[in-house]
Amino acid sequence: MTEPIQNQFLFDVEGEIICGVDEAGRGPLAGPVMAAAVILDPSRPIEGLRDSKKLSEQRREILAAQIKEHALAWAIAECSEQEIDDLNILQATMLAMRRAVEALSIQPTLALIDGNRCPVMKIRSEAIVKGDDKVAAISAASILAKTARDHALAALHLQYPQYALDQHKGYPTALHLERLRAHGVSPIHRKSYAPVKALLK
Repeated sequence: MTEPIQNQFLFDVEGEIICGVDEAGRGPLAGPVMAAAVILDPSRPIEGLRDSKKLSEQRREILAAQIKEHALAWAIAECSEQEIDDLNILQATMLAMRRAVEALSIQPTLALIDGNRCPVMKIRSEAIVKGDDKVAAISAASILAKTARDHALAALHLQYPQYALDQHKGYPTALHLERLRAHGVSPIHRKSYAPVKALLK
């Protein structure tokens, strides 16, 4: 059983304006890495927030709509496959997170980041391991990042149906690797990732 999410909402830490930040798509061989930042409204709590990976796709979509409607501010950003190859996935993820925070319509004073490291930003930040199941604002960011990336991959599937992106979302499944071998590397594949790099040789 997971521990209950703590309500680390806006203004609960000595007047801090807190945003939660999380990413989606570090592991896939194709498509962008996405990040989201969310400032929740304590007067409009959202029931059922938790790590997006522990929710069904249908539940994520319902919660994503509620987050966009009820949050004080939210933003979604990405880093492209080219940026991932140029920077490496860790640095690209940090950049996507920073872009999401900087795109918020309200300037936070503290960013709570899921994981064990923080992007370099103008505002203070704190990394929280497994934060997407501990802090409601990070859970909300996790849900927005995941649903945004799924939508992006659905659109890419229409452009590149031969890779079956709608089924694996770019992750290195047996099906994806089989299609990669059959059809070769596309412009949306991450060429710095070992399975893709091997095919380029």
